[in-house]
Amino acid sequence: MITIGQLARYAGVTIKAVRHYHKVGLLVEPQRDASGYRRYTAQDAIDLVKIRTLAEAGVPLARVRELLGAGEEEFASSIVEIDEALRRRSEEIRLARERVGRLRAGNGLFVSSEAAALLDLLRDIGVSERGIRIERDVWMLMQTVAPVAAQVWLDDKTSALADPEFRAIYLSYDAAFEWAADDPRLPGLAARAAAWFVGRPADLPVGDPEVARLAMEAAGASSPAWDRMARLV
Repeated sequence: MITIGQLARYAGVTIKAVRHYHKVGLLVEPQRDASGYRRYTAQDAIDLVKIRTLAEAGVPLARVRELLGAGEEEFASSIVEIDEALRRRSEEIRLARERVGRLRAGNGLFVSSEAAALLDLLRDIGVSERGIRIERDVWMLMQTVAPVAAQVWLDDKTSALADPEFRAIYLSYDAAFEWAADDPRLPGLAARAAAWFVGRPADLPVGDPEVARLAMEAAGASSPAWDRMARLV
């Protein structure tokens, strides 16, 4: 007969773990001796080693009791099932770490990897943080409510940014957010933008104008100068 301390030491666990396994019903709690101490047998130590091994392998405690009493065939089948559940969980963790990594790197957490790459590109060419925030919020909503159209728009905008003229127009437009509505530079910028857009594909999806309007409003994509620019273009 051995004490709880000896049992824990032999099995490589803590006394607290032994008590927890008693509490959840995995390890039978023995009767106390005349002195009030629990006394364990070698079989208890063997059972505890099995419990610890299964738990360390990632088997949920709720399944450990089932496996302890399973035959070889049932045990093998259950292990395959548990391994698949762990594989799925591992993939979920991997994806979550990718999202956190994008957030830590300054990319958007709530947008696709393509939209995050666009945000990085905008930052690289000198777009203001305000402009990047507006883009992020717009893409976040558009990709949720109109994912097919949003992907086409995203591909088109990424392609457009490869054109130095469009980049220059975009940077001027970003700066114009804080211009006065009667700024004399606006008509020239509007004409330049209109001339560039004439050559763009006419078959891009229009989507729901109400959704687009809400996305722009939610992102704060409005200023007196921008509103005048929209009318001029």
